[in-house]
Amino acid sequence: AEEAAGAAALHQDLFRQPVREANVQMAKFAEQAERYEEMMEATRTVAEMGVELTVEERSLLSVAYKNVVGAKRSSWKTLSALDARQTDAPSKELTQMYLRKVEGELSSVCEQIIALLDRYLIPKATEAEPKVFYLKMHGDYWRYLAEVSGSDTKAAAAERALAAYKAAQELAVKHLSTTHPIRLGLALNFSVFYYEILGLPGDACALARQAFDDSCKDLDNLNEESYKDATLIMQLLRDNLTLWTADSSLVYGTSQPGDV
Repeated sequence: AEEAAGAAALHQDLFRQPVREANVQMAKFAEQAERYEEMMEATRTVAEMGVELTVEERSLLSVAYKNVVGAKRSSWKTLSALDARQTDAPSKELTQMYLRKVEGELSSVCEQIIALLDRYLIPKATEAEPKVFYLKMHGDYWRYLAEVSGSDTKAAAAERALAAYKAAQELAVKHLSTTHPIRLGLALNFSVFYYEILGLPGDACALARQAFDDSCKDLDNLNEESYKDATLIMQLLRDNLTLWTADSSLVYGTSQPGDV
């Protein structure tokens, strides 16, 4: 018991360093070791310091939470498919219990990052670029909550996601270029939200097509630093458009559009 308590204390000390730079370094180590739960802890510690994050720090935070939540979303989708295939009551009960466990874990992490965004990150963002970045994140994690919520809470989560995406879109159109990777990533994820959560394929296609067409017109003005990220997201936009419009006989909800 003493050894376990000592190990827990060491773990907490490692990923909740009193010095900002030490937490950033631990987050980098954790990323290289693919220990995303610990990377999440280290970046959360920095966010809770109430400082405006650097580009590197916000990128580390985003990578950490996306990987942790991404693994849980993948588990939830696999278990949902398994649950749908169960025909006997005992197996159905087990998959339902397992689903509730994963839903609880996923919801907990989403609620944690949403609280960080509300309390620290969005209020501390002084420029349009980080504010769009954080508002997009806000929309994304409310979207993930909507994915796993029951009908009674799904509508509320979807409403919060929509408000965040709209606020981010308004700022992005006003302040970021059409080829800016953050603006393109926002358009990509917002369109996926329209398609998958709200069930509005027309709105999803219109948003994705507008973002793709506008960015194509300005592609020559794209700097080398952003070219790779921007063109990758443009490809995902085009892939989703192809997926959503390819065949009217496709069953709605069976596709797996890409997001960032």
